[in-house]
Amino acid sequence: MKIRVGFGYDVHKLVEGRELWLGGIRIDYSKGLLGHSDADVLIHAICDALLGAANLRDIGYQFPDTAASTLNIDSKILLRKTMDLVEKKGYGLVNIDATVCAEQPKLNPHIPDMKTCLAKVLKVEEDDVSLKATTTEHLGFTGRQEGIAAYAVVLLEKRV
Repeated sequence: MKIRVGFGYDVHKLVEGRELWLGGIRIDYSKGLLGHSDADVLIHAICDALLGAANLRDIGYQFPDTAASTLNIDSKILLRKTMDLVEKKGYGLVNIDATVCAEQPKLNPHIPDMKTCLAKVLKVEEDDVSLKATTTEHLGFTGRQEGIAAYAVVLLEKRV
């Protein structure tokens, strides 16, 4: 059996006038994340982890932030396209472990909905998607509530 591990990281700035999307769901908050797409840092970190594990470079390479086709795109579409690329290479997802770093809003109440959404997009069991939320104890840009960061690790298995 051939397995591969991938790691992903993403960060976006919090700004007024944008909706906050994390893990494929909209979260009611006074600020949103700035980006070319909907700026869902969790999905972007997962995409990078998937692409890295399959040796397909990164999200910026596959879906450039200069492309009109990705302007304001729902990141769930990018995640599904990423999984299609991974599957085309003969790999299947074993599991994801991801962490979102944000001082505010409190994310733990949203974790179950995020897991459900991500599992559906990825066509895996919810138990294969582990999500966690943490703060940085008011340290750094996340602690100052200037942005949100996300980290993800995935395990892929060769299936074809």
